[in-house]
Amino acid sequence: ARFDDGAGGDNEVQRTMLELINQLDGFDPRGNIKVLMATNRPDTLDPALMRPGRLDRKIEFSLPDLEGRTHIFKIHARSMSVERDIRFELLARLCPNSTGAEIRSVCTEAGMFAIRARRKIATEKDFLEAVNKVIKSYAKFSATPRYMTYN
Repeated sequence: ARFDDGAGGDNEVQRTMLELINQLDGFDPRGNIKVLMATNRPDTLDPALMRPGRLDRKIEFSLPDLEGRTHIFKIHARSMSVERDIRFELLARLCPNSTGAEIRSVCTEAGMFAIRARRKIATEKDFLEAVNKVIKSYAKFSATPRYMTYN
């Protein structure tokens, strides 16, 4: 079985997946029913769920690339008091495979470093320390694998 790794909760997951597949197969193809699904764990999807006729369209929202991460840093830094010469592209390079939420957390933490130092302006050093604290901790404790592409 797809979910059989010896854990007791997996039987419930397997039953739920089978029920979902049965419900999808029961839809009238001429009906006006739209089903939206989302996952951050495509590796755990049962191949039976993904076969043609059950889910007709798949749209991937991948992680931001270097340009996207740089832009996300700039967006969040706009609402902060920061040094003028912060190298946002460098920060983005230090955060490969990071989500927008993780980058926002880096910006928040950089602001906290400045506050703790009793400064009104966040420096590039604050951002670098925040990257080290936030991104490294996500990588250490995240149970979700990172994906560059998923087909």
